[in-house]
Amino acid sequence: MDEATRALLNTLRRSGPPYRLTTLQIAARSLVTAGAISQRLTRAETAGLITRAPAPATRRGVMVSLTAEGHRLTEHVVRELLAHETTLTDRLSAEQRDAFTAVLAELETILTPCPAS
Repeated sequence: MDEATRALLNTLRRSGPPYRLTTLQIAARSLVTAGAISQRLTRAETAGLITRAPAPATRRGVMVSLTAEGHRLTEHVVRELLAHETTLTDRLSAEQRDAFTAVLAELETILTPCPAS
């Protein structure tokens, strides 16, 4: 699977159940053009990883959903990634893991958007 298709599937997975987004939502979350999204969708649909259907709320919108195979594939990739990350962090001492966790928590605070006031 190419990196662009993987990114598309991960975007749908991160949306949470029922793993469905409009093409506009995918484009906004992916920060790529509508044309690039269209190409990615075609590849993923041909591979049986997603389905497309008219969005119920609009006449022109398209709703994209992970298929069971697409969901299975993304879960497999995530499990492999987590296992790899575990092998990396297992090499750190307890103190290093604590420091790393603190830095990641700080980064999360910095990168989490503040609610609009």
